[in-house]
Amino acid sequence: MMNKKINIPDNLPEDLVVEILSRVPVVSLLRLGATSKTWNVLIKDGRVAKKHYDNNAPRRPRHSLIIMLIAFRVYLVSVDLHQVYNNKVKIISQFSLKDPVYNCLKEVDIRNIFHCDGLLLCTTKYNRLVVWNPCLGETMLIKPSRFYEDSDIYALGKSSCNKYKVLRINHYGYYPSVPLLLECEIYDFTSNSWRVVGKTSSWLIQEWKSCGMSVNGNTYWLANPSKDTSRDFLLGFDFSTERFTSVSLPGDHRMYDYLIALSVTREDQKLCMLARRARRPTIGDLWIATKIDSSTGAASWAKFLSLELVGKPVSFVSGINFLLDKKDNVLVCRGKPGASTYFLHVVGEDNKCIQMDHHDPKSTCSLLVNYVPSLVQINQSL
Repeated sequence: MMNKKINIPDNLPEDLVVEILSRVPVVSLLRLGATSKTWNVLIKDGRVAKKHYDNNAPRRPRHSLIIMLIAFRVYLVSVDLHQVYNNKVKIISQFSLKDPVYNCLKEVDIRNIFHCDGLLLCTTKYNRLVVWNPCLGETMLIKPSRFYEDSDIYALGKSSCNKYKVLRINHYGYYPSVPLLLECEIYDFTSNSWRVVGKTSSWLIQEWKSCGMSVNGNTYWLANPSKDTSRDFLLGFDFSTERFTSVSLPGDHRMYDYLIALSVTREDQKLCMLARRARRPTIGDLWIATKIDSSTGAASWAKFLSLELVGKPVSFVSGINFLLDKKDNVLVCRGKPGASTYFLHVVGEDNKCIQMDHHDPKSTCSLLVNYVPSLVQINQSL
């Protein structure tokens, strides 16, 4: 097919064009993106990549695809929520990240990952920063303006004109003994350089809340005012304006004394928030942001479900990592560290907790994120 010209009529429905493009080999598909602006948009927005992945992996189950960080390695995992009873977590494959600098045959220990549009921003065990497309096997090492530190917080985002950027939040001082100053830098892929976009001492993101969530190219965290660490608020960063904004909370914010964690829906990429009720601290409400104005922080919310926070093998503590499945009305969480050999726990609207096991009882999962494959070329498209 690489040597044949592909003619797709201009008047075909978009879904049919996606279907046709998904049948093209990856190498040819990437070349086709340069011949048509319309095709290029469809290829980059993720739909063609996901369809291409499904078409070329017929033996793999059509379950939710999740990326797990297990013992400093990234794994692609299949979770079947329809047959969850007596079911084990099925590891499909391991994504192998090789050392992009010193030894291309040596695997790198990955400390943390940030997921945006099928791309992974990885921080390694020895404080390197790597952008990685595991679907294409492409990597790019990002050099620091000075040096990276363990306390740095990173996010990969995208502006309204589809330009990817990296945000780095660098801590100066150690709270609470010294006043904390945060310096924020943006890495521009066009110039391959960092630039400072602001400094603040008015808020902070604590270490256990540092895993931000990417929604429509922007990133959100649970943060605290630096003078009142007991009060949480929702902080957003707009990669188009390169500004932080406080996002409005659902209903009367006084209803909740504790914002537990954030997540993103798999199907339509909506921000989710789990919050504990102030008057009934054993109950948590899970909300979905139906709309967020990234420039003003105004948000509309819809309650998804309520659940009991106690009496389960899951620790509903600040920064807990969870996934939301709207179709099955459940959330998927990691088990209590050191207290359970079960990898995942599935909690539904009936408040029952179903445990999902793994073939290796010695392994532990430190992070899980939804994954949709991407055909974005790191060295050319960012």
